[in-house]
Amino acid sequence: MNPYIDLTIIAAKTAILVLGGSITYYALRAYDRTGDRSLRELGVGFGIVTVGALLGGVSHQIIGADLAVGIAVDGLLTAVGFGVIVYSLYLE
Repeated sequence: MNPYIDLTIIAAKTAILVLGGSITYYALRAYDRTGDRSLRELGVGFGIVTVGALLGGVSHQIIGADLAVGIAVDGLLTAVGFGVIVYSLYLE
């Protein structure tokens, strides 16, 4: 594989980890302050999306799994995380 593609994947996954982790942290911190259940679910949803990106990248870059496996793991957990985020928006 092209080393520039690998570097791009690593940079993108690192940015997702940092930014997604920040969103997760602040949403859960807001939940602790307010007790609003929707903020907890929002944090959990973003956490799942972030972990999915991390696992997708790790499976390809470190474990050596096929790129398609990493994409599948990332996509599946992103879909689940977005489902939790949508659920959090419907909570009263």
